[in-house]
This record gives sequence, C-alpha cells and structure tokens, in this order.
Amino acid sequence: MSSTFGHAFRIHTYGESHGGGVGVIIDGCPPRIEISREMIQHALDRRRPGQSEIVTPRKEADEAVIYSGIQDGLTLGTPIAVHVKNTDQRPGAYDEMAVKYRPSHADYTYDAKYGIRAASGGGRASARETIGRVAAAAVASQVLKKFHPQIEVLAWVQSIQHLHANVDPSSVTAEDIESNIVRTGDPSMAVAMIDHIKSIRSAGDSVGGVIQCVIRNCPAGLGEPIFDKLEADLAKAMLSIPATKGFEIGSGFAGTELTGSQHNDPYFMENGRVRTTSNRSGGIQGGISNGENIVFRVAFKPTATIMTSQKTVTADGDDTELQGKGRHDACVLPRAVPIVEAMATLVLTDHLLRQRSIL
Repeated sequence: MSSTFGHAFRIHTYGESHGGGVGVIIDGCPPRIEISREMIQHALDRRRPGQSEIVTPRKEADEAVIYSGIQDGLTLGTPIAVHVKNTDQRPGAYDEMAVKYRPSHADYTYDAKYGIRAASGGGRASARETIGRVAAAAVASQVLKKFHPQIEVLAWVQSIQHLHANVDPSSVTAEDIESNIVRTGDPSMAVAMIDHIKSIRSAGDSVGGVIQCVIRNCPAGLGEPIFDKLEADLAKAMLSIPATKGFEIGSGFAGTELTGSQHNDPYFMENGRVRTTSNRSGGIQGGISNGENIVFRVAFKPTATIMTSQKTVTADGDDTELQGKGRHDACVLPRAVPIVEAMATLVLTDHLLRQRSIL
C-alpha cells in the first residue's frame, strides 16, 4: 500500500494534481482530541500555492472539508476523512507533456511501472499530493499536544543554493521563520535568498537547497528497533517528499571526518535526567530518542520544471525537445518547510502512540 504511511497513526493520501481533488484518510487517531476545520485550514494555508511572490502563481484556496471522524470539535476514534477540491486545474496546459517526457520528472518512470500515467501536472508525483499529509499532521499535532504538549517541531530554510543561513536550532522560533516569505530561520539572509530566487526565475531556471528541522523536548524512548528506528522512519518520511535528494541527522556526513573520541557524546546528570554534553547523535541513539534535540537536514533538488528548451524523448522513443511552460515554483523550499514539519509530526505521533501501547 504505497500511499499509506504509519502504523499506530496511519494515513492514506489520494488524488492527482489536476484531478477532482486530493485528500487523506486518517486511521488510529485517539478519540476526544480537539480538532477544528480552522486548525487544518491554517496548516494548509502555509503550504498552498500563490501565497507569495516567490512561489507558483497557481490560485488554489485549498479549502478543507471534513467528511468523517470528527463531531462537535472532537475526534470520534473512527477514520477521519479530509478532502480538498482542485479548483484551478488546467490539464490542457500539459498536452505536450502527454507525449514527451519531462527531464527529471516522474513521467517516464510512471509509464515504465504502470504503463499509464496522469500526464497533467505530474499526477500523484506532484507536490499537490502533500496536501493530505499536511492536513493529517494538523490532526497529529493535536494528539502530541494532548499527550506531550512540550514537544516542538520547527523547520526552516537553511540554504538556497550557495546562500547559507546561520540558525541556532535550540533557540529559533516560529516567529523567526514566518517573519519572511522564504521561511529561513535567519531573517538577515531573507532578502538575499528572495532576490536570488527571483533572479533564477527570471532566467527561466530553478534552484534547490536544504531545509533543517529541530524537534525539541522529545521524550527519551521513542523508536522501534530494528527496522523502524526513529531516524529510519524520519528518513523515509522526508525522502518521500517530492524533490528530496538527501537526508542526514546530527553530525551527518561531516561526522565521517571525526574520530570516535571526537564524535562521541559524553553523558552527565542534570536534575535527575541523563543528558549529553554534545549532540552529534542528533537526539537519537540506537534508533531511539535520547531526550536531546532531534536535528536533521533534508536536501531538495532544483525544481525539475524550467522555462527553457531541453532535449528529451517521446513515449514512442523519438528524440525531441520540450519547451518548459506552466505555473511552477522556481524554488520549492519555502513551501516545503510546512511539509517537512508535517512529516516529522506524523512520525513522532506514530511512535508516541506505539510507545504508549507497550507501557
């Protein structure tokens, strides 16, 4: 079931980019959790298109409709269905793509796997599919709030191509991140990043970058070794997001340049709690959270759709060229920030409920 994610807290997303709509079915949510449509809508508004001058101009209100599982503002413990109608779909804009494979898109691979594909906007491979994930995470965040209200999940744009932000994961705030349209945790870099995205878009090109995420106040003990280690599920969650190309946690690849004595995180006691003097492990050891900040980074490639001519082939195997067109993000990172937060929230909620089941 490739469109299902999670165990104790499970979600199943559905819909294509230019179909009738997209959405999610959530199963395993505990009863009597306070949820409103407005909570879900607020989360969707952070990822919707057309929200600023540096994202795709596609006009979608992304209005959430709750079909089941919530009554009088409380979850029933039964499946929750949330649907968002597509209102600005333009399948005709993709007629040429129906016979020509877009470079670095999923056109060819979907054809290779299924022998058929939704050519308009990428179908299920489109980032529009992530609406269901964000809606589900809005519900999941309320589960976390009930059982572990101290947990915080914050993501921000750490870099855009060669431009790097300077952010302290232990102190960055949601206000810092939302204070600028590029959603970097370093407001002093916002103007440079915004100008760079505009310049790249004007040239018909695209750029990528890195999103960093911190999970603060996560209790020790979350994670299910061997194959459902907490960092393994986080990696799977992040790499399931469209346009992702890399995941690293804690010291990541830079840790390979250290010796064991340099890399280890020594323990000490603080107010009856086991702490570490450093956090190169990124808050997870042996696949289980250790109570320190969980810090990871996700690499996003440059947007595959660019507004210049590229060499490609047709579905019949003929050499051809494709001129980019349509409404696309020149850089996906500003809108990907809430998606990274959403996937981290889903993983945490799932593991929290799994841990509660064995205690």
